[in-house]
Parts: sequence; structure tokens; C-alpha cells
Amino acid sequence: MIRTFLPQKRHRSREMALQLLYSLDLRRGQTPEQALELFPAEDDPEIQEYARILTCGAWERRREIDDLIREHVTGWRPERMLAVDRAALRMAIFESVLSRMIPVPVAISEAVELAKTFGAEESGKFVNGVLGRIVRALYPEGTDGGEQTKKQELPDGGTETPPADS
Repeated sequence: MIRTFLPQKRHRSREMALQLLYSLDLRRGQTPEQALELFPAEDDPEIQEYARILTCGAWERRREIDDLIREHVTGWRPERMLAVDRAALRMAIFESVLSRMIPVPVAISEAVELAKTFGAEESGKFVNGVLGRIVRALYPEGTDGGEQTKKQELPDGGTETPPADS
């Protein structure tokens, strides 16, 4: 039996992961596990666990993700980007392109919303543009990851339904 993981829970997990990735980026030498210990505990263990999966996965593969950004985006090296924008990009690329846990349009939408919430005035547009360029380069036929099933099964046994506009 597949549990349904509500989109609101996934969003909260992504908020946590974004903040944890931001913290890891600024506090060199800290591990994801150490960052999680310092973060206020979440009442819902599913939210905490998915945040851990996103944080650990994106952080462990950050060099690969940053190389992907460098390869497809001219004039913006990851180290020159705002830390919040970098965290949103790493998380979205890990969650959709590298691990294929969710459809790409869902990851882009979430990353843009988080960048708008936590980043600078233009962060949402910037994150959208960077992810759009990467997706167009990786999926030139227009298959942007949205071809995944309507209900996407996730590693923790839950599912997520993409928004209607995806």
C-alpha cells in the first residue's frame, strides 16, 4: 500500500532542506547530520526524514551539481551566486534531475517559490532561468521530466502529485 505524502509536507521538507543547505554552505566543515542536530526538530517525522534525504543527497552531490550549473550557465559560477539561490538550485537539481524523485516541473516550481521566499528580490526569476536553461540542455526534445507518472512514488514509500499546471 502506498502512503500519500501531502504536497504541504513536501513543501515544508524542502523549506527545511533549503535552510540546512544554506547553513552547510556558510559553515564549512559541518556535516549534514550536524546541521540537522542544530535545526529545530519537526513534529512530523516524515517531514524531517525527507528534509534529511534532500539535504544529504544535494550536499553529497554538490560538486556534480555545481559542474552541471557551470556547464550550462554562462557568466554565473555557483560560488558567485547568493547562497540561498545556490541551495535552491542544488536541491531542485538533486531532487528531479539526478535522483528523479519528482517531475522536473514540480522541482522548478518549488525552487522558484522558495527562492522568492528566502532569497533576494530577483531570486525567483534567477533560479527559474538557471533551471530552465539546464532543463532545455538536458532534455532538448522538450521532455522536461514532466512525463513521469501523475502520482510519483518516492523513496520513502510516499507519493506526490504534481500541481495541475505542471
